[in-house]
Amino acid sequence: METLVTIAVIVLAIGIGMRLIHLLNAQHDARIAAHRFSDPLPRPPGLPADTGRRAHRTDADR
Repeated sequence: METLVTIAVIVLAIGIGMRLIHLLNAQHDARIAAHRFSDPLPRPPGLPADTGRRAHRTDADR
């Protein structure tokens, strides 16, 4: 009988922990969505228009 109670308590604790993590993730997502991020920094003079990795790839690289 003690084993069943112990297993039930462990399963309940896991369920409560999962619910808490879910609520904290939802709160964090809402905080990120509400945040107003600043404008990106201006591009330094002399750099090409697109310096990303994709700009340097060609079909021959695949």
